[in-house]
Amino acid sequence: MKKTTAHRVQTGLTPLKNIKNIIAIASGKGGVGKSTVTTNLAMVLSQQGYRVGILDADIYGPSQPRLLGLSGKPEIVDNQFVPFISHGVQVMSIGFLIAPDAPAIWRGPMVTKALIQMLNDSAWDNLDYLLIDLPPGTGDIQLTMSQKIPVAGSVIVTTPQDLSLIDAKKAIMMFEKVNVSILGIVENMSTHVCSQCGYEEAIFGSNGAETLTDQHKVPLLGQIPLLSAIREHSDKGVPVVIAEPDSSSAKDYQKIAMSLIAQLALQKKDYSAKFGSLKIEQ
Repeated sequence: MKKTTAHRVQTGLTPLKNIKNIIAIASGKGGVGKSTVTTNLAMVLSQQGYRVGILDADIYGPSQPRLLGLSGKPEIVDNQFVPFISHGVQVMSIGFLIAPDAPAIWRGPMVTKALIQMLNDSAWDNLDYLLIDLPPGTGDIQLTMSQKIPVAGSVIVTTPQDLSLIDAKKAIMMFEKVNVSILGIVENMSTHVCSQCGYEEAIFGSNGAETLTDQHKVPLLGQIPLLSAIREHSDKGVPVVIAEPDSSSAKDYQKIAMSLIAQLALQKKDYSAKFGSLKIEQ
């Protein structure tokens, strides 16, 4: 596929070398499928010709190694971690640095230090987009990211369930307070589709994400049904957009990824690399 490039969004913080845009994939609550959404969106963007990376920032519960079928320790070259490559996507996770069954019993400062180290000390290769798979909640990782990392925008993943929406709203309000643009909301598990008969039912409720988008004036990027195929391929370490590229699930992720790119295109472009700094003499 022909190489596709992305403009760099201006954030107010110093851009990182070899990374044009950082996108935070967040949720206020765990168990909503945020990591699976991150993985599949990254794969779709890569299929569109962009250079894409994933940084697994969930230090206590990293999911990306399992979702992508990756294991082992990263190679170190010139004091930098060499990201793993999965279907063309560059990947770094704390799961590569500690034993798979070992818990990360760390206090907040150690967790944030690990995030910054993985971000800055990984040899990212000229990324158009780095998707950061955040842990659930609004804690140390999220605050450190908003203050020290030039994030182009955030995506909130939720389910239609009221309990999930309460925490998703908290995540939205947090990003609003720290002036991180919200690119949109993804409603995961929007309906359940029976694998035997195809009957579709809103088992977690309906119109939940629409309510959030209306309240906070942010786009609904898309909705993803609860399908067994997504879970089965994730457990095997192969994203559904790779395993079944022509499936309805893959098409849902493709639409969301294109909506995400459209929202990023509306963000202010950074021309600093082209024009340099301007000094006005008094």
